[in-house]
Amino acid sequence: MISCAGLLHGSRKTSAMLRTLEGEGPVVLQLFAGDERTLLEGALIAVPSSEFDAVGINMACPMPKVLKKGAGSRLLERPEVARTMVRALTAAGLPVWVKTRKMPLNSPMDTLAFTEMLLEAGASHVCIHGRSPGQRYGGDSDRSVILSAARAFPGMVAASGDVYTPDDVSDLLDGGCSAVFVARGAFRDPFIVPAALHRCGFPVETSLLCADPGRRIGELVLLGDALAAEEGERIALLLLKRFLSGIFRGLRGASRFRQAIAVVPGWVEMRETLEEWKANAGRGEQHD
Repeated sequence: MISCAGLLHGSRKTSAMLRTLEGEGPVVLQLFAGDERTLLEGALIAVPSSEFDAVGINMACPMPKVLKKGAGSRLLERPEVARTMVRALTAAGLPVWVKTRKMPLNSPMDTLAFTEMLLEAGASHVCIHGRSPGQRYGGDSDRSVILSAARAFPGMVAASGDVYTPDDVSDLLDGGCSAVFVARGAFRDPFIVPAALHRCGFPVETSLLCADPGRRIGELVLLGDALAAEEGERIALLLLKRFLSGIFRGLRGASRFRQAIAVVPGWVEMRETLEEWKANAGRGEQHD
């Protein structure tokens, strides 16, 4: 999620977020802006800088720092601006994706009409999060709104919101969605993707479906090593701690272990603790 204003102002932090890893793909670049000119100029800076397969517009973020710029879900209250932004972005030469939400009560359009407008303006794909902006990330995602749009526009609408299990994924796909965004579900269960692929009939490595404690911790260590090398220890630690609950859910002694590891000062110390717990878990012992 890249700020077009940040790109136009030459922000090094924003520009660094455009970097992709060798072999990573397909990658969709998601931009946010509050007007057509800023969006297009930002896209023309960003698109040549890496190998992107599509370029998207965020019309879903409900956070105040984005809304005050007229961007994110603020665009749901300004459908004409949203339309011109989609039309303008097609000039970047890549498929245009839009991430949006269930329409708020004060919007002049409902979700189905807004989705139709985006597609008619040139969007190749629309992902709908089933919460209104006012809900942010609380309450329940309204799947009926998503599925109505998916049935109306076959192959063009994806789903987001409250995707926590393989059954959630298959239910949305069976309901007509072209794809499913896992999002926060990957923190709750970091193995949801292979499980969902298996549920949908794709071949998946068996060990990823019933990952034992050693495998779970091993994957976390590999991820940590890669993050520390690419982004530095501070970022690695911040991200890894978000995965801890999902990685250790249901394992003996996990609660006490998560509490201990939450206060480690760096990745080296965290890695040592993980390896120690991995050895204990492999012997069926409880970390103390």
